[in-house]
Amino acid sequence: MAWLTLSLLAGFSLATADALTKKSFSHLSPYEMGLTRLLYTVPWLLGALFFIERPDLDGVYFLCLALGLPLELLALYCYMRAIRNSPLSLTLPFLAFTPIFIIATGAVVLGETLTSTGILGIVLIVIGSYFLNLSQIQTSVLEPFTAIFKEPGSRLMLLVSFLYSLTSIIGKLGVIHSSPAFFGITYFMGLAVVMTLFLPFVPRARISGLRSNPGAGIALGSVIAVMIFSHMLAISLIQAAYMIALKRTSLLFGVLYGAVLFKEERIAQRLVGASIMVAGVLVIGIGS
Repeated sequence: MAWLTLSLLAGFSLATADALTKKSFSHLSPYEMGLTRLLYTVPWLLGALFFIERPDLDGVYFLCLALGLPLELLALYCYMRAIRNSPLSLTLPFLAFTPIFIIATGAVVLGETLTSTGILGIVLIVIGSYFLNLSQIQTSVLEPFTAIFKEPGSRLMLLVSFLYSLTSIIGKLGVIHSSPAFFGITYFMGLAVVMTLFLPFVPRARISGLRSNPGAGIALGSVIAVMIFSHMLAISLIQAAYMIALKRTSLLFGVLYGAVLFKEERIAQRLVGASIMVAGVLVIGIGS
């Protein structure tokens, strides 16, 4: 059951990286926050390239990079802006909507039909999102849903979930035309290169700000490297749906970090909501 341990490690590492980013780099702009995460991770990725086999590459691999990187950049920017400006316990759980968007894309584009487990998973995720804002009930039972769109971080993370539903499809195709390890490493390194090249054109974004806390940066890069490598190892041992479903336990870890590090409010209520949402992801993953 090594894949189970690795998947949980990937989820825990992702939540830890988000908490470190918010705690140590939220004084930076969202663009700088995202680039900081990548630049401190690049040395680990470069080192890993010497230990993996280089697959034969074709045009589809490079097309996946060309299509995926702009979407990934937008998703990372929105992700950083969400965790910078809003509580972790009200932002990270909305990553659970990614499988819903994937199901919707399959239904619209490919004509796929919803399965009973898919429907159950969607219902659980929606119920969980309702519980996140349960305290907002004052005059209407629908207020917890309207509160989602009033919280900037929640809105942004819903957009991130949609973008990730697209990049996950592109990434899967890229892996097929290369390898999980090679595509994962080169994809993140490519994103770091693109963001560095565009940095001079981003208002109020400066490379000097990225060196403001090197100790935290090294820790952050190490944690993200653990997340990437545990992700790649786990996904090579088990079906992707199972692995991604367990990795989404990062939502629960994120809520707990919000309580411990940032003293966020209504943690019990949000933990219940996040748990229901993770259950929905697990149902979708197991049933796919």
